[in-house]
Amino acid sequence: MQPGQPGQDPYGPQPPSNPTPQPYQDPYAQPSSGQPAYGQPAYGQPTSGQPAYGQPTSGQPAYGQPTSGQPGSGAPYQDPYAPPPPVAGQPYGAAPGYPKQNNTLGLIALIVGIAAIPLGICCTWVSFLPGIAAIVLGLLGRSKAKQGEASNGGQALAGVICGAIGILIGVIWIVLVVALDVGSYMLTP
Repeated sequence: MQPGQPGQDPYGPQPPSNPTPQPYQDPYAQPSSGQPAYGQPAYGQPTSGQPAYGQPTSGQPAYGQPTSGQPGSGAPYQDPYAPPPPVAGQPYGAAPGYPKQNNTLGLIALIVGIAAIPLGICCTWVSFLPGIAAIVLGLLGRSKAKQGEASNGGQALAGVICGAIGILIGVIWIVLVVALDVGSYMLTP
């Protein structure tokens, strides 16, 4: 029965198509007389003076090479939608026309303001210094945000509020210690 006949399993064992076995051929041996010798043109190679693939024929320029009279023969092609080349003083990756943001003042105001709150609880006299620094830095950060030089005006405002709370906690502790004599150990260094 031949493969493809009705009633035969196409995935089962198949009878050999050629009952005579082929002799072993060494893949690394010299080619036999059926193959061309070294230096002779193989199948598909030109034999009658034809140029090889990719070589210009009959004086025509190669593909993609400009010829006389074609537009763009003097300069290479430039994409009209490509961004301009970087300017000598411009850093890598900087977008032209965007002002550089400086959010440092608002960030430092928030950090120092948050630190002023626990310092106001445990170390009364120490809380005034970070509280005042947070308020000053926060107000400077807010003014930069209003001028468009920074983008974290809310962060600077949070630094002002946290600094004021730290100072307020310190003042409350001093009033409690002086007026009511509560926890006098807080004022002693």
